[in-house]
Amino acid sequence: MLTTMFKDHDLTAPAAIPGARYEEVPLRDPAGAEVRGLHVVRITLDNPDQLNSYTTEMVKGVILGLRRASNDRAAVAVVFTGSGTRAFCTGGNTKEYAEYYAGRPEEYRQYMRLFNDMVSAILMCDKPVVCRVNGLRVAGGQEIGMACDFSVAQDMAVFGQAGPRHGSAPDGGSTDFLPLFVGIEVAMESCTLCEHWSAYKAHRLGLLTAVVPALKVDGRFVPNPFVITDRWLDEGRIVYGEMKSGVARDEAKALLARGEVDLSRLDAEVDRLVYKLADTFPGCLAKTIESVRKHKLEHWDRNKETNRAWLGLNMMTEARAGFRAFNEGSKTCREADMLLLRRRLAEGAEWSDPLVEEILARAHQQDRRR
Repeated sequence: MLTTMFKDHDLTAPAAIPGARYEEVPLRDPAGAEVRGLHVVRITLDNPDQLNSYTTEMVKGVILGLRRASNDRAAVAVVFTGSGTRAFCTGGNTKEYAEYYAGRPEEYRQYMRLFNDMVSAILMCDKPVVCRVNGLRVAGGQEIGMACDFSVAQDMAVFGQAGPRHGSAPDGGSTDFLPLFVGIEVAMESCTLCEHWSAYKAHRLGLLTAVVPALKVDGRFVPNPFVITDRWLDEGRIVYGEMKSGVARDEAKALLARGEVDLSRLDAEVDRLVYKLADTFPGCLAKTIESVRKHKLEHWDRNKETNRAWLGLNMMTEARAGFRAFNEGSKTCREADMLLLRRRLAEGAEWSDPLVEEILARAHQQDRRR
């Protein structure tokens, strides 16, 4: 057996970081057998109580994990996912944003250096990166997901942005990447209105590699009952992939209550994709991935530093109010009163603590009614 003493190219010794789990899992062939001598790296955002939103420390863990995976000679791919069945990732941890970064632009600018490095680490990883979308992928979660090379989703997953609805702009990647996936006008709609897409709609628009069912009812998998999965027209508009409403939504809730979320199909689909990637010439695969990534990198590298600076300054004004509203509000109201804000600014009001408290009053009032 050939053995070689390799140089160590890691920057630091491997270390466990809470909230960012690093594992080596078997590479499996189409029959399910383990492939000897090779494995897959799985990096998991492990903060399920907060929908796998990433804290500052978790971001560091992802960066270090991707660098470690790049240098792992026996690793064939990275699978990037979240804990549980509810969410891949809902973006930055709004509790940390509201309680520490709000009103501290230079601190947030340093944080955004780490966030930018996380996105760049995905785009520069020496292994193909597969986003295993096990649930919600919104806001910053959508951005780090789009930085990945492939995305495979369970069909109960939801996709979208949060920026202008919650005091920010989706400048952590969505304004760079989304037009490349879905075209400029659909990207504009998503980034500004922040309305969520089903996994079927995301797949139809070109955002996903594959979608598989996850809801199991009476022992069999059924498509997401909250989504129209037949292709039909409504007043000339394609509605395949749109969310159901009214009576149809009530029926979907009843079906959901009878079932359970089972991600075995998702894991099987990810395993199939990873094996197909492994069954190629490694150098040719790496060069091909790097060449395709250049289209994302062209936009990302052009904008990431100016976006970081603006996002830092925005923590003094709209983000300061928006993240606090989300953190301090109730399930029924987590948004500042943006129409009131527009009126006050039109009247000549300056950004101040009293103005922030005034536009947060609606969320606080809803909170007291709980």
